Amino acid sequence: MSGALFLLGTHQPGWLARAGVPLFVSDRRLRVYKTLPRAAAAWACDSGGFTELQQYGRWTVTPTDYINRLRRYRDQIGRLLWAAPQDWMCEPIVINGGTAAGQRFAGTHLTVAEHQRRTVANYAQLRERAPELPIIPVVQGWEADDYLRCVDLYWTMLRVDLTTMPLVGLGSVCRRQGTRAAAPILTRLHQRGVRRLHGFGFKTLGLAEYGHLLTSADSLAWSIDARKLRRPALTECVRAARHRNCANCLPYALHWRTAVLAAAAGRHPAHHREEAA
Repeated sequence: MSGALFLLGTHQPGWLARAGVPLFVSDRRLRVYKTLPRAAAAWACDSGGFTELQQYGRWTVTPTDYINRLRRYRDQIGRLLWAAPQDWMCEPIVINGGTAAGQRFAGTHLTVAEHQRRTVANYAQLRERAPELPIIPVVQGWEADDYLRCVDLYWTMLRVDLTTMPLVGLGSVCRRQGTRAAAPILTRLHQRGVRRLHGFGFKTLGLAEYGHLLTSADSLAWSIDARKLRRPALTECVRAARHRNCANCLPYALHWRTAVLAAAAGRHPAHHREEAA
């Protein structure tokens, strides 16, 4: 992750006021708050697309509603770096439906090409209706060639050249970081000139292996580690009798973040730029 900005994923929006490090927070978590926290550091907003498509097989949130909430977050929370569009993930389980890792997927029953078209069309809608909001484009696909076709689609549909964009989201890779599939996707995009990439949902292995190819990345893997891998609670949490595991624990998340950044910096030695708060 040398030189890259790391956004700590959290399902606790209150951390925006307390964590003091860049966070990645979903609209699905923020939308229920009547009073929003003021951000103590820069942050980015996830649209919640994976959960939308998993549960419903379609988007139930309109672009207008999403834009209105983003404006509220920008004004009331502050320090918003960027927001994800309402993109369409291209994992086979998202398209075909079924059950994976105990989660039921409704299935969109569309094609990868149609998911890409809808992703680009949504970015166009959001940009047209709210040009002042920092919404980034996202490239979607499954095979490496799919992503290059998505890059082309931004040009043919919108005349948007992704090689000139300050940041482009990389979708549908978070479940494949332990395989060799992510490397050719990142490599081919770099060769095409799309080099300023944000990796959605990158875990420890992915950050160590591919962080040097990313401009930024986010991860919520710390919570999964604490909950599913039965990690013991931090000593300070045990002494304070706070909880049995640290799946919702800010100190644990910050310890995990420090370890991940140190490991990534060791894998690809270079000066690590601390994120601007």
